[in-house]
Amino acid sequence: MGRLPQLFVEVEREECLEGDKVKYECIIIQDNIEVKLKEGERVPDFINIERAKFLAKEIYDRFHFYVDQYEHKMRVDAIIVYPDRRTKMYLRKGDELMLLPVEGYVVTLIADVGNRVRKGDPFAAITTRKGEVHYLKPPKPGTVVYIDEFTNRPHYVYYILPEE
Repeated sequence: MGRLPQLFVEVEREECLEGDKVKYECIIIQDNIEVKLKEGERVPDFINIERAKFLAKEIYDRFHFYVDQYEHKMRVDAIIVYPDRRTKMYLRKGDELMLLPVEGYVVTLIADVGNRVRKGDPFAAITTRKGEVHYLKPPKPGTVVYIDEFTNRPHYVYYILPEE
């Protein structure tokens, strides 16, 4: 299994800071400046903590807690840092995601987190009990943000950020 992406979600300043030091890994954004700090590091002098936005590191598997399950919209601003640690995806509060369920006797995931999927491309395959294979295709092109897995049966939900 490869490395998991990192998830940073918007929090109140007090959750990230203790005085002028960060409590745990955080990203601080002010205007066009983005600073990633590790636990115990001081906030740089050029950051105005009154105007800055704070994003705290969260467990990636908890991504679904930050998506409204009825409206399929982001509840907070978030940043996903992919396993290469260079590629990032910025999600804004209110961004609408496509939630696409994948359920079947045997499920084969084709697209992984960070992959771009086009309208006609399959992102997963389902094998029925009769041995028939069905390919699932997204209704719109987009990028796979998260795959939620239910361990009691082969069941997944793809979270895809549609393209404009």
